[in-house]
Formats: sequence, structure tokens, C-alpha cells
Amino acid sequence: MIASPAMAVPASPSAGPAARWYVRLRDLTGWRADGTGVLAGAAAALALPPFFCIPVLLLSFPTLMALIGGAANRRVAFRRGFWFGFGLNVAGLYWITEAILLEAARYWWFVPIAVPGLSALMALFIAAACAFGKGFLRGLPRLLAFAAAWTVMDLLRQFLLTGFPWNPLASIWAIPGLAGDIMLQPVAWIGTPGVTALTVFLACLPVLRPFAWGVGACAMVVWAALGWMHLSEHPDRASALNVVLVQGNIPQGQKFDRRFLRTTWDTYLRLTHEGVEAAHKAMPGDPVVVVWPETASVALLADDAAARQSIAEAAEGNPTLIGSVRFGEDGRPRNSLIAMDGQGGVQDFYDKWHLVPGGEFAPGWLPFAVQLVPGGGFVPGPGPRTLDLPGLPPFAPLICYEAIFPAQIVNEIQRPAWIVNITNDAWFGQSTGPHQHLAAVRMRAVEEGLPIMRAANTGITVGYDAYGHQVARMNQGQAGFLLVRLPGPLAPTFFSRYGLIVPALLTIMLLLAAIICGRHKIRAWPL
Repeated sequence: MIASPAMAVPASPSAGPAARWYVRLRDLTGWRADGTGVLAGAAAALALPPFFCIPVLLLSFPTLMALIGGAANRRVAFRRGFWFGFGLNVAGLYWITEAILLEAARYWWFVPIAVPGLSALMALFIAAACAFGKGFLRGLPRLLAFAAAWTVMDLLRQFLLTGFPWNPLASIWAIPGLAGDIMLQPVAWIGTPGVTALTVFLACLPVLRPFAWGVGACAMVVWAALGWMHLSEHPDRASALNVVLVQGNIPQGQKFDRRFLRTTWDTYLRLTHEGVEAAHKAMPGDPVVVVWPETASVALLADDAAARQSIAEAAEGNPTLIGSVRFGEDGRPRNSLIAMDGQGGVQDFYDKWHLVPGGEFAPGWLPFAVQLVPGGGFVPGPGPRTLDLPGLPPFAPLICYEAIFPAQIVNEIQRPAWIVNITNDAWFGQSTGPHQHLAAVRMRAVEEGLPIMRAANTGITVGYDAYGHQVARMNQGQAGFLLVRLPGPLAPTFFSRYGLIVPALLTIMLLLAAIICGRHKIRAWPL
């Protein structure tokens, strides 16, 4: 690594407004620099779903680069990066408060702690990347090193403290429609962390001259061309399977309220019957499977034969995949998907293995716990599985929170033909949270080259093909069913074959490029 000069370089009197703006930001000190970092980070959150104001990154990240460039040392760069990360995460994760307010009588005291506390923890990863980048020559070497360090931190936050890789910058490309279909395709090769690395580098490019905008424009053209080429491939012929995704639209506060149990149960049975009837009318004779969302069943299906029989009758003898709590031999609850045959018999089950810390279980490292699940919290399952049931293409179950973890959702040894994602999301109301969660699901479809059928309690229920293209959708706040013809899978993608090794190697390449550029004084001078 090559340390940057300590002395700031003043802007030339003939410099343009962009150069003067950069120098003015670079010369900020104390609380002014920290406050600017918070504002820049909060502005960057506008690029995330559901807003997709991507051009704002071309202002917020150069601002961060200016603040790092003006830092006297790595410690100051760390602090400024922390405040940028704090602003980004507070604006991006505010929706967590919605879930706490549903239990306000018990956890009102946690409201001013939860989002700021989690945002501060997540900001440490960004701060570390900024401190690392400060150790490189300003200009191109620093940008390359910073993009590499940011990606390493993203990989670490997937695993440290049970992991929380929410809102990777790659999610800004999950734009609704064809634009998102095209721009998301590189995740099939380098995964979400790899696309995040490229996004960070491109967002920082405006600090370079004289060719920054030209390089950025060319990179985006190549990116789009590669995405379009990948879309020109064709998945295997669509299966004959009709998937009925049921969205009960049950408010979280009513879901397990004894006063509403019968109404909730009847709603799901009625929608199941209507969905199966619609499938039989649309495509007579073709197989049908019904999917209910996460913990949709108010009955403990694994132990309730009568409840299973009523579902089988509503489904008219078709198999069903139902989100339900089940208890193991140890007497502890599991958040499960119960797979039933047309007669209501339990064929198999899948237990959620990536649980939400503080909500579904209490990790030992938390000084206090907001325990929303009685009985000591859920017990995690063994990990990703492929369920191979009679009459259905083999599928990978995926429950809610598990969808945010790249390369950790599919058993690649027994590769499935599709993914069933059940989720609740009623905890988060009409906030940005469900949209950010949906973007993660879409990226998993592209990474794995597998269609995903998603049933959500209050929405968003959706069907994606193996390219992440939306084939059907039901928005939030609606009770109904979504009938989807299951698309076919692609051949295993490069990322699905090699997983997180791919973005890890990309970060090494970026770091080597930073070192080489630094040693040879290839700076592409900053403004």
C-alpha cells in the first residue's frame, strides 16, 4: 500500500465548479465533515429499492471520497466513513421500527435503540473500508482499494454475528421491468457481492479526471450488452405445473389473535379453493400445487390431522406447501414449511435455518433480547435442502429472511428445479422493507438460474423466472391468489457453481490493481 500525502492540494484558480466543490468538501473538518457524511449516506439510500434514484450515488460517493481525501489519517477516515454508513443505514433500515411498534406495549423502549444501534453496527463495516482506502494513493489506486474493501466488508457482514447482508448496493439494479432484467444479469456470474464491487467503483468515478465520465459510460454500455446477451438464452421449456400462491392479507396484529383465528383459517381455505378452481379452468388436467405464506397456518399442521384434511379438501386433492410452526421432539418450536399430499398426509418438512437474531431467537452476543417468539425462540434447521416429492419438480424451500444470503439458499449437490419462497412481511407495513426484501429474492433467482415462486402474507406475492423477470405479481394489501405457470430452470450459473469464491477473487484482483497503480503512480488525477 502507498500512503497518500497528508497535505491537501488546493484547487487551481481556473478549476471548474466540480473541482472547487470537491476541494471545499475535502477541507471540511470536525462536526461539519461528520455531518456531511451523514447527509451523503442518507442521500445514497435513495438509490435503494423502491426509489432507485441511482444518479444520487454519483454525488454521495464522491462526497465520501472527498471526506476520506481530506482526513488527516486513517482514524479520521474511519470516523467519517462511520457517519456515512450510519446515515445510509438509518435511512435504509428505518422500517424495522414498524415491526417493534406492533408490540409497542412490551417493547416501546426499544424504538429509539433498534435502528440507530443496528445502523451503528453496520456502519463499522463501511468505516473499515474507508480507513483501508485511505492508505492508498489518492485517485485510481484509492478507488480500486476502496471498492475491494467495501466488498470484503459485505462478505463479512454475511457471516459475522449471524449475518445481516441487507441492502447490498447491487440491489439498486433491481429496477422494475426490462431495465432491471438487463442490469441484474451479471449477478449470475459474479454474484451480488461482485456486482456491489463494480457499483461502488462506478459510483466513485466522478472524482477522477479527465476520462471518468467516458469510462463510466462505456462500462455501463458493456454491462447492459452483457446483460442483454444473457437474456437471449432460453430456459428449459416451462413445466406443466400450475402454482397457486395464496396471499391472505392478514394483519400481523390479527394473525394469532384468538378472536380472528377462525376468520383467518377460513380466508386461506376459501382462497385455496378459488385458486385451484381457477387453475383447473385455465389449464384443465395439468398438475397444481398450492403455496401458503410463512406461518400462515394458525393450526400446528404437523400434529393436527383435521386441519390438514380441511386444507386437502380445499385444494381438491392437490399437494400443498404450507407455512406453519411445528414442534420438535425437544418441545421447541420451528418455523417450517410443511409439504402435504392430496390427502393431507405430511410428506416432508423444511425448518428455517437462518433465523432473525433478536426476533426469532436470542443470540448470546446481544446484551438484551426482543423475544417475539415464546418458548425460548425458534430452533434452526440443518440448512438448505432440496425436497423431492411425488408429482412435483424438486424444489428448494426458502423462508423469509433466508432470501438475503447469496450462495446459501440451495443445495447445489442435489440441485432443484425451482425455489419456493414463503414469507410474512406483514411486520413491516407499507414501508420500504418489503420492497428491499423482494429485490433480494429477485437477485437470488438470477444468481441461481432458478425460477422463484413467492407467497407473502400481506404482499408482495410474485413469480420470477430464472432470469429474475417478473411473470406475475400481487401487490401489498390485497387478499387473493396468484396463478403462475412454473417457468423452467437454466443450467447452473457460474455463480451457483462456485459461490462466494467468485466475488472474493474479484476483490483480490481489484486490490492487486490498486497496488500496481499505486506503485507506478497511475493515479488518473482526482479533481
